[in-house]
Amino acid sequence: MKMDLIQPFIGSLDTVLAEMMREPAKIADLAMEEDGYRKKGLAAEVMFKGQIEGRIVLDMEPKAAAKVASYLAGTEVDPGESIVPEAVCELANMVIGNAVTQLNDRGFQFKVYPPALLTQEQCDKAGQDSEATILCFETPCGNVYLNIAMHYHARRSRERAPMAV
Repeated sequence: MKMDLIQPFIGSLDTVLAEMMREPAKIADLAMEEDGYRKKGLAAEVMFKGQIEGRIVLDMEPKAAAKVASYLAGTEVDPGESIVPEAVCELANMVIGNAVTQLNDRGFQFKVYPPALLTQEQCDKAGQDSEATILCFETPCGNVYLNIAMHYHARRSRERAPMAV
């Protein structure tokens, strides 16, 4: 996976988390996985199709998700409240929106699908067909995981291939 594809998502999540948590997040771990993904809390997936294809999974421990929901609602929210899963999807929207803008500015064309909450069964299936980069962001309220499985579409890779002379 190319760093130029994943860097916009990492930077965007870092910026948005720092604002919502009122404290910078710290990247605590980086891993590569080829198997199914075991979610840690509430997870939302965003799919991409076009010159860039793949998916992003934003996975939040319950206390971190409640902190984001509290920030968005403007009042204290408990981890079990119904607004918390919606807040995870909204955070995914914000992060993806910032990153997509950067990728569009570089000339990439692709379609972004709306975030959808994932069950563990869907996570298991989502990770089986591609290698993913998984980053763990430590926040004061719990960990946030960014699972990125993206690649250039075959047509795009042919454009980058050296030409025979």
